[in-house]
Amino acid sequence: MQFGTKTVHAGVTPDPATGAIMTPVYQTSTYVQAAPGNHKGYEYARTQNPTRAALQKAMAELENGRFGTCFASGMAATDACIKMLNPGDEVISVNDLYGGSYRIFTKVFGRFGINFKFIDMSDPAVLRREISTKTKMIWIETPTNPLMKIADISVLASVAKEFGALTAVDNTFASPYLQNPLDLGADIVVHSITKYLGGHSDVIMGCTVVNDAGLDEQLKFLQNSCGAVPGPQDCFLVLRGLKTLHLRMQRHCENGSAIAKYLLRHPRVESVMYPGLESHPGHEIAKRQMRDFGGMVSFTLKGDSMDDAMRVLTGTRLFSLAESLGGVESLIGHPASMTHASVPVEERVKNGLKDSLIRLSVGIEDISDLVSDLENAIG
Repeated sequence: MQFGTKTVHAGVTPDPATGAIMTPVYQTSTYVQAAPGNHKGYEYARTQNPTRAALQKAMAELENGRFGTCFASGMAATDACIKMLNPGDEVISVNDLYGGSYRIFTKVFGRFGINFKFIDMSDPAVLRREISTKTKMIWIETPTNPLMKIADISVLASVAKEFGALTAVDNTFASPYLQNPLDLGADIVVHSITKYLGGHSDVIMGCTVVNDAGLDEQLKFLQNSCGAVPGPQDCFLVLRGLKTLHLRMQRHCENGSAIAKYLLRHPRVESVMYPGLESHPGHEIAKRQMRDFGGMVSFTLKGDSMDDAMRVLTGTRLFSLAESLGGVESLIGHPASMTHASVPVEERVKNGLKDSLIRLSVGIEDISDLVSDLENAIG
């Protein structure tokens, strides 16, 4: 089945009671049982909900996986992954990653004896130097947030397997439309559904997808035990959003590429970070493991002036200054003070995240209007 057909049909079957084409919103907290333990597969809504079950099935199908587990946010999904580990275990993570992930790794799980290393995974040799038998998980973002670095998932996963470590890939920037990490050897795929999968800036949610039944059992146990579950109305909204994922992502990719090429030619722009550019150091790997290059673009201005960057950040009309990404509308952001403010400044500088860096989530508007908007703001 082709991906576009999957997005329309994944996880959804007509309601057996009414024939409704869309999965109903099962707005209930509990389910009546004929006798203790004699029920229709549902006991309590934190544990199971039919609307959520349909979405979990859809997410698994879109990622070419067997088991999907949805959580109340992308951070709740990340939280569940790390909770599978034990004190003394080590996680090796990309050093350029979402600030919220860095925060929960260092400020929450670091207090409970889980150790974290942050390395540049665009060079697999660095992982091979750092990994050991203490390493129980490697954590990959590709493309990374916000520097758009590319990691070779299959190579990194192969190294992890040599040491018995799990490979988890945050696939939020790419979405299943562009890349399927399980097919490349990863053990766990993580998404902030809030972004491209929901696609309309109206829901907060996360998920994991795995192939291994043992991992699924652990994640479902944590989902139920810790209780960070999404509500049925939010699950319904995402099921609706998924039906146009392939159409939206195609436009995001077209617009993202056009904006990156426009910025590359602009006399006031110093550098452009977009894996679809042939000049990008990870372009060949991205071309091999992705189907297209997405709608996320980062750039810096010549002179590296914070004042100039702020004029651009506050000077756009269609690119709204806001947190998040992946919605149909275009967003502009300042990672150093917004999405990555929780990363210490010395760490940001060491990793190459300048205070003047600007990140774009390129939406699905007409490209001529988006270019004009940036032209007016950059000058």
